[in-house]
Amino acid sequence: MDKNQPIDTVLASPQRKLVVANKEIDLSNKDANTIFILIIQESQGSAGGRGGGSGSRRINEILAFSCARTGCTKFFESHDMEEIEQFEIPYSAVALDIKLSTGIEVVVQGLIDPHLVQNYQELISQIKGL
Repeated sequence: MDKNQPIDTVLASPQRKLVVANKEIDLSNKDANTIFILIIQESQGSAGGRGGGSGSRRINEILAFSCARTGCTKFFESHDMEEIEQFEIPYSAVALDIKLSTGIEVVVQGLIDPHLVQNYQELISQIKGL
């Protein structure tokens, strides 16, 4: 992923990802929200393939955005496997309708979970040594 890639581009990309947000995602209304995007590394036999769910769901990148009236700003990005392994993977993700800043609606795998978002933010504080 490009470090300067806007959140709309990441969310609309066809790459497999899990999205965890503090509340429903509607980037067109400029409401405050915290959004984590866990990019999934494709592997042979991963869920949805011919393996019928066998294989692994491995996260190889985590992006975190803070959204407000001025737009969404990336405040965390990691490709470090030691850091990534500390994040809980939400296996209860479902199809989630989201609205991009252009008003276009897309469907991603994810969940709305303020508690998990808070856990992720605390983990980032620990990782950054804050």
